[in-house]
Amino acid sequence: MIKSMTSFGRAQSEDGRKSSFSIEMKSVNHRYLDINIRMPRTMLALEEKIRKIISKRLNRGKVDVFINYKAYGNNIGKANLNMKLAEEYYKCLKQIQSELNVIDDISTTKIAKFPDVITLEELDDDLDDIFSEISPLIESALDLMNDMRCKEGEKLKVDILSKIEIIENYVEEIEKVADSIPKNYKKKLEERLEELLSGVDIDESRIALEVAILSDKAAVDEEITRLRSHLSQMKSTLDLDEPIGRKLDFIIQEMNREANTIASKSTEINMTNKVIEIKNTIEKIREQVQNIE
Repeated sequence: MIKSMTSFGRAQSEDGRKSSFSIEMKSVNHRYLDINIRMPRTMLALEEKIRKIISKRLNRGKVDVFINYKAYGNNIGKANLNMKLAEEYYKCLKQIQSELNVIDDISTTKIAKFPDVITLEELDDDLDDIFSEISPLIESALDLMNDMRCKEGEKLKVDILSKIEIIENYVEEIEKVADSIPKNYKKKLEERLEELLSGVDIDESRIALEVAILSDKAAVDEEITRLRSHLSQMKSTLDLDEPIGRKLDFIIQEMNREANTIASKSTEINMTNKVIEIKNTIEKIREQVQNIE
């Protein structure tokens, strides 16, 4: 099933626990899988395990993961007092008071606010317990992301198929124009020669040769065949049950290459205009493909 790379998922711990975890994940299109995890410092040792869970479920996209943690029990930290440092701050304040003859407004609260006088020591949590609690939450968030990716992917598929049909119609029109080029060129050449060489016999073999040379230069049969093949390959690729973004991107490049070749061989403004429409539609497909996993 085709999947988009744009998605969002969220999961949260049940109420009534001593601690609560909430996980939010969002992803946008990216050439590769780029995972950025933001979580409490005490959980950094779990980062690699979390990455492995996500990597098994997602193949491409820039994924931002936000893990928040709240503790409601007694194991929330310990305040430590650096009494020696507090005494040094106090001595400095008394010296300022004495030498500058300023009002004595030294207080316990003021000294406690100085850097490193009181520090909070975070008590270590059991990482195994934390991982066992957040793992199902990560999976739940990924389930939501996957559902959203599938729904968005189906919309992209419908849109791309409609654009493929548009290109196929233009290709049919180009083929008709290409078939009429030799006949039209021969007629124009004869009319021009008749105008310039009125009353002079015209060498029909030379006209036939000129028409043959132009027909060979303007022939787009091979390019049309390859372009149709690419369109068919794109439709079959859209039905694959695997990541197809990179493959579609390559097919788009080949389609664009064939369109450019047809444009370079075009001698009719009508054909050129249709090729421009094809290139414009290919570009729209390319923009959609950029968001496919």
